[in-house]
Amino acid sequence: MGIVSIDDDLHEQLRRASKVSCRSINAQAAFWIKVGMLCETNPSLSFTEIMERELRSAGVSAPPLAMSHA
Repeated sequence: MGIVSIDDDLHEQLRRASKVSCRSINAQAAFWIKVGMLCETNPSLSFTEIMERELRSAGVSAPPLAMSHA
């Protein structure tokens, strides 16, 4: 494990995002790093496609949401 130096503004964004996603600040940073790496190494996939693939590989399956007609 190492230490990563980030600027104060990015740290504040991490802090805010971690509250929304119910993660620790470190877990939020790790998530952003992993997703960023996956996006860079799979440029033809969208964020949604990458997340679907990662969830599927973890054994998570959720049915698609039905469109409501209001």
